[in-house]
Amino acid sequence: MKSQSKIGFLGPEGTFTEIAAKTLFEKEDRIPFPTIKTCLEAVEEGRIDYGVVPLENTIEGSVNMTLDLLSQQVSLPIVGELVLPIRQHLLVLPELENLSDIKTVQSHPHAIAQCHHFLQHELPEVELKNVASTSAAAEFVRDSGDTREAAIGNDLAAEKYGLKIARSNIHDTEDNDTRFLVVHKTPEPLPRTSLFREDRVTYKIILPSDYPGALHQVLSAFAWRNLNLTKIESRPMKTGLGNYFFIIDVERPNKEILLKGVMEEIKALGIGISVLGEYPCFVVNGK
Repeated sequence: MKSQSKIGFLGPEGTFTEIAAKTLFEKEDRIPFPTIKTCLEAVEEGRIDYGVVPLENTIEGSVNMTLDLLSQQVSLPIVGELVLPIRQHLLVLPELENLSDIKTVQSHPHAIAQCHHFLQHELPEVELKNVASTSAAAEFVRDSGDTREAAIGNDLAAEKYGLKIARSNIHDTEDNDTRFLVVHKTPEPLPRTSLFREDRVTYKIILPSDYPGALHQVLSAFAWRNLNLTKIESRPMKTGLGNYFFIIDVERPNKEILLKGVMEEIKALGIGISVLGEYPCFVVNGK
């Protein structure tokens, strides 16, 4: 990775996606993009070097936009993954002294939903407002200058917008993590760091419409080689009802011959298979 690479991420600034980008590229230039598509297109066009986008959340599930763009619309290999714990805080203006003075709490709908228990028990009378992002909520509180306004957001948003964390870790569950993918124009994986956990391969599988039991054959090719599948997900081909392809994540073994054998066996069955990325997975332990 060259020095001072340009790192794009799904914006705005102060979101968990920026935290992910900062974790992996602390000393690089980071540029927010308004959508996942514009971020990935910027990588494809060479305007930035790497793109960081969300893939999956423990509570909300997969980000289908990311899956569909990487598998059907852009040609960018996955070169890294980061699993980041999602930690939500109550953000207020520094001069606020009593939580009872808060009249409105705003944030992204997912963040509000993730903090339901705290809001119901600690701030049952406040008005809840949905906005585009946790960062936008924090920015609004700063610009309002009104101590009665509060936001739900992360540490980075508090830092960027000069807010105080009135209550930390107000989310309902500790098991709330988000997977972020890193893409690049070439398949060279990110270098391993102290956050490294495992290597992984992601495949795209297209099954023939006239092949009963094809998915079973695919899974068997991995199973008898003792390869561990960490995820399998279907997505519509968008060519007609009932037409789907599959995204399969597999722990990458030390023996390359096993992966080569999988590819050869599945292709021999007349099933489409391609590699979306071979990459290291990094994990931030937030507990």
